[in-house]
Amino acid sequence: TNVCFTEILVILAVSTETVTTCVDYNNPHYLECENGVINVKSVFYGRTNKVICSEGRPPHQLSNTECSQPGTVNFVKDRCNGRKSCEISLNDIINPDPCYGIYKYLQTNFTCVPAVHLIACEHSYAHLTCGQGEAIFVLGANYGRQDRNICYVSRPPNQVQNVYCSNPTQIVAQRCSWERNCTIYASNLIFGDPCPGTFKYLELSYVCLNPLAG
Repeated sequence: TNVCFTEILVILAVSTETVTTCVDYNNPHYLECENGVINVKSVFYGRTNKVICSEGRPPHQLSNTECSQPGTVNFVKDRCNGRKSCEISLNDIINPDPCYGIYKYLQTNFTCVPAVHLIACEHSYAHLTCGQGEAIFVLGANYGRQDRNICYVSRPPNQVQNVYCSNPTQIVAQRCSWERNCTIYASNLIFGDPCPGTFKYLELSYVCLNPLAG
């Protein structure tokens, strides 16, 4: 296909946002799209200047402005791409410490992309479909649980308490991208079991494209 993924997102993006969270282990990093789904552009954890997240901090905690942790962008993309909202605990990204003694922050630049957003509870089906002459392009998919208020009806509390259970998956993209219609079953047999005992769901987003465009 001639369609370039970067070009798709440039065309579809409706807004660009930046979220900065100072390191406070009780203060999660929260991304949200009021319209569309999250597409992470860049992520930074560390310190690049003495101004951001500097209030009340002694100079020695701000002195290293060449401090960054590699690999953070992939972690945030896996957790957040294709979702309407996403919460990340800073405890998940603070190790290894890129600069001991420096007060750090997590900063994410992302766009909100208009897309079809689907949730299929465990043991049910997700149906992806596009119009004549169009094909599915999967933006992101996760299987697990990151929210107590999704797929919770008639479930005991202990089955919906674990909201730190989610596996980013390429299986939906592998099975459905460039098809006009695609049905996929939300189950451990397909996606594995990231958290035994928790009632899970498949969350995904996709757009419909002309595969010959570009």
